[in-house]
Amino acid sequence: MSLFDDPPAAEPAKAVPSPLAERMRPRTLDEFVGQGALIGPGRPLRLAIERDQLQSIILWGPPGTGKTTLARLIANVTRAHFISFSAVLAGIKEIRAVMTEAEEARRRLGRRTILFIDEIHRFNKAQQDAFLPRVEAGDIVLIGATTENPSFEVNSALLSRSKVYVLKGLGPEEIVMILRRALEDRERGLGNLEVTADDDALAGIARYANGDARVALNTLETTVSAAGSNRRIDAKLVAEVAQSRALLYDKSGEEHYNLISALHKSMRNSDPDATVYWLARMIEAGEDPLYIARRLVRFASEDIGNADPRALTLAVAAKDAVHFIGMPEGNTALAQAAIYMAVAAKSNAVYRAYLAAADAASKEIAEPVPLHLRNAPTRLMKELEYGKGYRYAHDEAEGVAADMVCLPPAHEGRQFYEPTDRGLESEIRKKIEELRRKRGQTPTEPEE
Repeated sequence: MSLFDDPPAAEPAKAVPSPLAERMRPRTLDEFVGQGALIGPGRPLRLAIERDQLQSIILWGPPGTGKTTLARLIANVTRAHFISFSAVLAGIKEIRAVMTEAEEARRRLGRRTILFIDEIHRFNKAQQDAFLPRVEAGDIVLIGATTENPSFEVNSALLSRSKVYVLKGLGPEEIVMILRRALEDRERGLGNLEVTADDDALAGIARYANGDARVALNTLETTVSAAGSNRRIDAKLVAEVAQSRALLYDKSGEEHYNLISALHKSMRNSDPDATVYWLARMIEAGEDPLYIARRLVRFASEDIGNADPRALTLAVAAKDAVHFIGMPEGNTALAQAAIYMAVAAKSNAVYRAYLAAADAASKEIAEPVPLHLRNAPTRLMKELEYGKGYRYAHDEAEGVAADMVCLPPAHEGRQFYEPTDRGLESEIRKKIEELRRKRGQTPTEPEE
């Protein structure tokens, strides 16, 4: 071919099919799987959608539970002007343009605008404020979708004008139903491939998906591709493809606090099995191991205290071990410390003592330090009787100056620390009662 010849015409590019999860989105409310408490027949949200009487709502739930799908179904049935955009891509310029468009539609055409904002938590409070006047004026009905707790991430004014609907992760049976539908659907799914999948394989995908329909369909599509001409998928192939479960976790989101709360409360309730489970959930999801170590150190002093002082030593040692050997090897050091704390004797007496002392220190009159407890490094201070009457405990017969008061007058005789009868604190309690008797104080009963 000459350099001056025209190049051969390029073959038209083949259209790349959409991902299976996108193709299998429900087209009607009857096709929607899960969330029966919200959109089952006769439920208020479903009736509002079918009657086109929807008011502003916030859809809150984990990924893959149907938030965006619900918004698209609303778009299909509403007579209102429907606008959708993502908070990840849109900025204040786009927001203002939408607000102007909504106002015009209401003024000129008498039509309200339904505005769907995916990942609304990505907008800061100032951006969210821009919607408020139009919501209040009735120009727009807001549908916000978020994986984060709206109490913390959505403007309180918007939240007060919206109904929050909580979507839950799909159950294994619901995920399997979605997978079977995808395998059988010849129009949008994989039906034309004549793929067979046994129950264990689909159950395995559902387990790995962890309630997320999108993850389940993506895993199915990848597994079918990996099967090649065999067109049969089993549990072994699913395990090879999936590798690890899709753990729901966000180090700065609500699930972070839910899991650390579960770990803390399981240790407090002396349940080592629940303790190591919640610990593993956090570690395997990628939590910062030093954050966990810090929480263990805090737990050791707050919930165990002097009932077993070794707990604090072990917690600090676990922190040092994680520093020294890193992860993943440090996981067993954290597990050792957490399990020890779960079975250790519990006492929050140290915690209560500090809270009581802090309350007295911050809310009551700050009395001066008694003169006999002050140092007197200069002649002037000695002349002012600093240190006068101080008795050196080591010179006393029993190592205690029984009649020397160390609290200021307003708090004399007050007992901030009340050990329990658990663990080592039972011995500490006996010692403190003996010391208090020597000072003429009346011992108190332990608090359980």
